[in-house]
Amino acid sequence: MATNPTVFLVMISGQIETADFPEFDDLYVKYNFVFGTDWVITSGLEEGISQVCKKSNDGRGLFAWNFPLEVTFKSTNPYGWPKLVVSCYGLDVFGTSVVRGYGAVHIPISPGRHTRTIPMFVPESTSRFQKFTSWIMGRRPEYVDANVVARGEGREVTRVRSQGHIRVSFNIVTRDMKKLGFDVIPSTLSIPSAATAAALATDTNPGAAAAAVPTANVPTSAAS
Repeated sequence: MATNPTVFLVMISGQIETADFPEFDDLYVKYNFVFGTDWVITSGLEEGISQVCKKSNDGRGLFAWNFPLEVTFKSTNPYGWPKLVVSCYGLDVFGTSVVRGYGAVHIPISPGRHTRTIPMFVPESTSRFQKFTSWIMGRRPEYVDANVVARGEGREVTRVRSQGHIRVSFNIVTRDMKKLGFDVIPSTLSIPSAATAAALATDTNPGAAAAAVPTANVPTSAAS
């Protein structure tokens, strides 16, 4: 006899493909996933570090790591949906490993193949004097915990500078989400009608407004 599922699964595979850092060479990346307390990794790796890569000799000047990602999560609700945090490092003129960029992106919610370009940034010193002394001592500003880039707390007081991009590809497979009441398939999502949107904007109880006003559904081909 079939039993109702108590958790849903999100299976992720893909690659940290390429990066664009025109000013640097000999770079490597670290990655890890940040997720909510209701999420658990059932298989795969939560973090990893790539090989050192040189910039291509063609006009694009790309770093091609093609570093694999593979992990499976289980959860009871979508709150705390996983994020991928990427940190890029390289050597300065003194041979010290320094950060070249931080970035983060949400794992796509819909099944299928997705490509994301992550804007990277680095923390900046608060004054020119601090910037000069950090360059002399080989101690550039960096985060103690790289996961801060995936959270909102304290970001408003951090001075940063944009620097480079990283391209990541994802292959997403979900299981039992619809059985638990969560629909992430674009072809089967319900789009609120204009009347519903107006009711939600004026009513202090969105649940009651949604129940009182009908919605317009997108035509579906096949439920998954």
